[in-house]
Amino acid sequence: MRGPSDRRTERGHASSTRRRKGAQSPDIPGDEEPKAPPARIERPQPTAAGEERAILVGAGPEAQPEDGSVPALDELAELARTAGARVFARVWQRRDRPEAASYLGSGKLEDLRRLAGELGANLILADTDLTPAQVRHMEEALNLRVVDRSELIIDIFAQHARTRQSALQVELAQLQYQAPRLKRMWTHLSRITGGGGIGSRGPGEKQIEVDRRLIQKRIQQLREELAELEGRRVRQAGSRADTFKVALVGYTNAGKSTLMHALTGADVLIEDKLFATLDTRTRRWELGRELEVLLSDTVGFIEKLPHHLVASFHATLEEVRGADLLLHVVNAGDPEAVRRSQSVREVLRSIGAEFIPEWVVLNKVDLLEPVEASILGGKVQARALVSARTGAGLTDLSRMVREQAATRLEITRLEVPLADGKALALLAARARVLEQHFSDTTCTLTAALPAEVKARLQRYVISED
Repeated sequence: MRGPSDRRTERGHASSTRRRKGAQSPDIPGDEEPKAPPARIERPQPTAAGEERAILVGAGPEAQPEDGSVPALDELAELARTAGARVFARVWQRRDRPEAASYLGSGKLEDLRRLAGELGANLILADTDLTPAQVRHMEEALNLRVVDRSELIIDIFAQHARTRQSALQVELAQLQYQAPRLKRMWTHLSRITGGGGIGSRGPGEKQIEVDRRLIQKRIQQLREELAELEGRRVRQAGSRADTFKVALVGYTNAGKSTLMHALTGADVLIEDKLFATLDTRTRRWELGRELEVLLSDTVGFIEKLPHHLVASFHATLEEVRGADLLLHVVNAGDPEAVRRSQSVREVLRSIGAEFIPEWVVLNKVDLLEPVEASILGGKVQARALVSARTGAGLTDLSRMVREQAATRLEITRLEVPLADGKALALLAARARVLEQHFSDTTCTLTAALPAEVKARLQRYVISED
């Protein structure tokens, strides 16, 4: 883990709740940018033995700013910090499309090799998914380990997996990532059979082919285990089908866990890191004596979330698809709040949750002046402006959700015979009793009922006529 002083050598992260003052990271002019600003290199503090010292690299058509910073790599820098790496520099090459064979051009790779040597870097982090050939060529040219975006995210997921389900999902993502890259991992091995003698004749078989079969077998086992866990989740969801369900969604590190703690008092992990919450947590949210809802804190989204990771974490994201209301939490202290809120909506569309009612909740408004918060709220179409830290706006948010949840329930008066134990048990389990009176033979009550429960107890409903 790194302390605050470790962040001096990299550009301030866009996802931080407050903007930090610090030196800008170095950058290198691209092969196709004759007028690019000069690189600025800042000497880092001495590093601990075994520490991963990273240089971030990216390529795209965007020109780098005059100050030499690379805002396009802000998120990658935050991912690197979360994974435990220390960022020493950012390198950007301006080009319409990455080099097919090596991602960066040969000139940029040579500049990158020299910079890595000067800074003592031992890791290259790429802001995209690389092909096995691109990784191989880059590692050969730089003599350094190269990790792409998906591998970095999977590593973070592995650090934060705390339940059986999330551990299985991480392993599935790892194997699906590794399967097409086995050739690079096993190029040093020769065939394990074939070479003469009884039992060894024939075309032989490479170790890569053995491992490929093992990986595919394990992937199938993981999918079956996850399907079984998903079945349990569906049965549990069925038992609470009449309860109004709210899911917190949003860009990772937007303050969802802090908001959940403020609303429910739940003891959830709160950290200033991406993907601090990987497992979905669901808690009861009391909204007055007439009803309660289930509030779920889900895994945070990021830009350019790899599709295979979305598939691997299907079960976790299922909590989002099963919600009656989505509270889309936006970080008011994020300079990229508007763009990142759009990225969240893109992920919601990709998982089939775009038709669920969505309310934008602008969190951390205590970081802004009231006028600034109001303007930003208009830009992201916020329904509520809150601060989970100070409690501002939470009462209004609770009232709004209570009114929304109440529309699913019908306030009904019933007279139920005490002899009908099944009916009374049904009311105790699936209704919110607001008032009740007992006589020698009956229970007269007023309750908030789901429509399906009211239909089953229709014979006991007291007519309003």
